[in-house]
Amino acid sequence: MNWIILIIAGLCEAGFTYCLGRAKGVSGIEWWGWILGFVVFTIASMGLLAKATQTLPIGTAYPVWTGIGAVGTVLIGIFVFHEPVSFWRLFFIFTLIASIVGLKIMQ
Repeated sequence: MNWIILIIAGLCEAGFTYCLGRAKGVSGIEWWGWILGFVVFTIASMGLLAKATQTLPIGTAYPVWTGIGAVGTVLIGIFVFHEPVSFWRLFFIFTLIASIVGLKIMQ
């Protein structure tokens, strides 16, 4: 169950970076809305990470959490914010995913 919590925590990390990306292009009340989303996702992400580390080793949980957030953020950047895609960018995303899977397998 704590692996599921950890995955959700990583997705929340990608969620708060998405909110930051949206907030940088707006102002006024809309900016505050995106910042509120950022705060909510940040609290959820950190809280779920703390919950997951009650039974998972921190040396495994933290890199997996960070990796899920990093991969999610890169994919959001590519698909939502139309950031450039290159062979090397995709190559390193896949190596990061392989590292996350490796940590799970070796845990």
